[in-house]
Amino acid sequence: MKKGEIERAKLNEIASLKNKWRTTASATEKKNILLRLVQHYEKYQIDSAIVYVQRYRILGEQLQDNFVVQQSDIYLSKFYSSAGKHIESATILARLQPNLLDKTLLPHYFETYSAFNSHYGQSSNDIEYYKRSEDYRDSLLSSLDTSSQRYRIALATKKLYNYETDEAETILTELLDSIDDSHAERALVAYFLGIVYKNKNDLDKQLYYFTISAIADIKNMVKDNASLQSLALCYYEKGDIDQAYALIQETIDDAVFSNVRYRTIENSSFFSIINAAFQEKETAQKKALQKNLIIISTLSLLLLFALFTLYVRLKKLQRARTELRTANEELTKLNNQLLEVNTALSESNHIKEEYIAQFFDICSNYIDKIDEYRKILFKKFSNKQFDEISRMLKSQTIVKQELDDLYRNFDMIFLNLYPYFIRDFNNLLKPEEQIDLKQGELLNTELRIFALIRLGITDSAKIAGFLRYSLRTVYNYRVKVRSRVAGSKDEFDEKIKTIGEIRTF
Repeated sequence: MKKGEIERAKLNEIASLKNKWRTTASATEKKNILLRLVQHYEKYQIDSAIVYVQRYRILGEQLQDNFVVQQSDIYLSKFYSSAGKHIESATILARLQPNLLDKTLLPHYFETYSAFNSHYGQSSNDIEYYKRSEDYRDSLLSSLDTSSQRYRIALATKKLYNYETDEAETILTELLDSIDDSHAERALVAYFLGIVYKNKNDLDKQLYYFTISAIADIKNMVKDNASLQSLALCYYEKGDIDQAYALIQETIDDAVFSNVRYRTIENSSFFSIINAAFQEKETAQKKALQKNLIIISTLSLLLLFALFTLYVRLKKLQRARTELRTANEELTKLNNQLLEVNTALSESNHIKEEYIAQFFDICSNYIDKIDEYRKILFKKFSNKQFDEISRMLKSQTIVKQELDDLYRNFDMIFLNLYPYFIRDFNNLLKPEEQIDLKQGELLNTELRIFALIRLGITDSAKIAGFLRYSLRTVYNYRVKVRSRVAGSKDEFDEKIKTIGEIRTF
């Protein structure tokens, strides 16, 4: 369970007890409920604990139950001491006479007196009160059953404060193994083991045992705890300032909530140290961030300069390609269109020499074929084979063959430039409407139309002229394909123009 869930469960239990206390008619039952409320608030919220122990005492007086009155006074003294009300605590302790107390209350009395002297010694910075605290711890030990858990904890505490570290470690280790997280004593035992290893300068074991203590405190919803503070100091020594700061903040919140004055004093002294380190770290991080921002800004400017230089070079390259295009104006309209496509691709993808060579090879072959055809016609003319000349001029076979060669070359060059065009084109269509090419087919008419659009030829009249179709046929093809688009039809042509931008070369 998370800390918030554990606290809600505790508050629900407290609310249930309060409801029972208000509704029960039995004085004995009220007394038992009040004691349980006192014990619930004891390590959770001192002010509330004081309120309910006062009610517990009033009920004891009404019932003329001397045990309850004495027990209430011991609790009140203990809570006043924790809250920093030392005069009120001392006044109550002074009027209690050990020889008149119920024997079962003596351990609680001596324990409270020991804690009072420790708290007052911390507040007044007087070592004499620490000595008195140990004297009362001796009295506590003498009042306890030597086989009890409480006795062993008190004995280990005494040995720890007397620097009998190894003996204290042995007792505490045995105790820890016998107590689970459901008992608040586990937090105390684990905390003292952390102190043992603090005396031995073993930071890893301090972290281990203070963590166990903190977990037990959280599970028992103990706000009056020392474990989180010690854990924060361990992380501070380890150099983990963020974790140390988070823990000391939580510790202070717990101390303020529970109103345990001596915890607040302890935490305040350590908070200033950890907070200073945290602020120093934050300042260093801000300086590092500023430095990084300067570096990034400088790199951005350099990148912009590089992009500008690249743009200028691309413009020069564009002019060079334009001059090349002008030098070949006498080529056929179809070859000019192919050149425009290759030039457009070159402007964005640093055209490669192999495509220029291929282009001139196609043109050379085309010229050779025209010259060969001229020679054949001239020969037949010389031989006065006018019918044969007429038949050859009427035949579309050569034109069809040349067109087939042209389209095949176009398809190969285009797919070399845009190898993923067919896949990306199909991705724009509905799954059931995608194009499947025939065996040996590189591009079909539909793909060829949109390949030309990809190359920047968007005018249907130009496309019709290139493919030797009527303007109506090209229009119908475009409308038919747009009806199969998966997304927005209005954006389809623009998406076609972006196909292969990253993959082109």
